[in-house]
Amino acid sequence: MAKEASFDIVSEVNIEEVKNAIQITLKELTNRFDFKNSTVEIELANNEITIVGDDDYKIEQIKDVLLSKLIKRQVPIKNLHFSAGERALGGKVRQKAAMMSGIDQANAKKINQEIKNSKLKVKSQIQNEQIRVTGKSRDDLQAVIQLLRKLDLNIELQFTNYR
Repeated sequence: MAKEASFDIVSEVNIEEVKNAIQITLKELTNRFDFKNSTVEIELANNEITIVGDDDYKIEQIKDVLLSKLIKRQVPIKNLHFSAGERALGGKVRQKAAMMSGIDQANAKKINQEIKNSKLKVKSQIQNEQIRVTGKSRDDLQAVIQLLRKLDLNIELQFTNYR
C-alpha cells in the first residue's frame, strides 16, 4: 500500500516580524521631514496594532509605511483588519488593526467545501485553527494548493508540513 502524503493549511502571523516592522517604521517616520513635530505612535498589544497620529492624513501615511515594512518582512497584510479611525485625546486620531491568526470556522468550512468540490482524491480535516489535507498522490496535493491560492479569502493561507 502506498504511503499517504499530507500537508497543513494554516494562517499565521509572525509576531516578532511585526515587532521589527513597527520599530523600523517608527525609526523611519521620526527621520521624515513631513513628520517633524508630529505625533507618531504605533503599539502592539494582544494581537492588535494601535496607530495614533495627528489627523486622518497622517494615519494613512503611517499605515502606508507600516504596510510596506510588513510586506518586506513577509508578514501577510491580508490578516490585518483595520477598524474605523476614532478621536483620541488632544485632537489626535487613533486607529486599530486586529491581527487574525488561525483559520476561523467559516473560512475552514469554505476551504473544505472547495476541496470537496474539486473532485480530487484527497481528504481534508479541520483541526482547531488549521486544516490537514491527505492524499495518495502528491500531484493531487499540489493541485489542492494551486486551487486554494486562487480562492478569495479575507486571510492569507500558508502551507506547512508537506510530507
